[in-house]
Amino acid sequence: KADMPLIGPLLDYEWVAYAFSWFGAFYDLTIPFFLWNRKTRPFAYITVIIFHILTWLLFPIGVFPWVMIFSTLIFFGDDFHQKVLSRLDGIFKLPASANFTQSRIHPALRIFFIIFLAWQVLWPWRFMAYPGKLFWTEQGYRLSWRVMLMEKAGYVTFHITDPRTGRSGEAHPSDYLTPNQEKQMSTQPDLILQFAHYLEKEYQAKGVEDPVITAEAYVTLNGQGSRLFIDPEADLTEKDDSFAPKEWILDYED
Repeated sequence: KADMPLIGPLLDYEWVAYAFSWFGAFYDLTIPFFLWNRKTRPFAYITVIIFHILTWLLFPIGVFPWVMIFSTLIFFGDDFHQKVLSRLDGIFKLPASANFTQSRIHPALRIFFIIFLAWQVLWPWRFMAYPGKLFWTEQGYRLSWRVMLMEKAGYVTFHITDPRTGRSGEAHPSDYLTPNQEKQMSTQPDLILQFAHYLEKEYQAKGVEDPVITAEAYVTLNGQGSRLFIDPEADLTEKDDSFAPKEWILDYED
């Protein structure tokens, strides 16, 4: 991103990375309080827009910034949302059934939100039930409120063997996947497993009834040296994708 106008040249400096990191942490920890305050809310929301547009420009995180920009509107009072709905009603001529009125929250809905919030708090802690380095195995990583904490890169070659004839060959993901799909698959164990099962069906269609499929995968984590990722002797066609620990992921050795 060093070619970006204005701030691009600054991104080459290491101190800028640290400054962005600490500012981002400080911002995330303090912005809710400014959004809760009616007097500071409009100005805080402007900073939300600026902050997330910057993250959209600097990092490949998809629609996340736009989701955050619009979901932050929940901090505004009901009068604000009523005005928005009234304007939408004037533009789109919403039917009467679409007009929102204030009403008491049903007890069942309260229970649902309590369970939902409890799940949001407890579910991220499931990583403690899995062995190994979290960012390496990614078991318990998803839906755990961890954002932009790791960078992984890797490549995978799949080896297919016909146990009846002993003949073997290689399958390269680039022959089946787009570059982005291959990039994502190459560093995530469950996606590697899914692709192995896909290859199993492909080779069964070619007449190989019970192919043995292994993976030779090398991955680098946060700029460290490339390491063997998957047990190269494990037949992935015999592995199931479940919440159980994936013993075929090799340990990360510092």
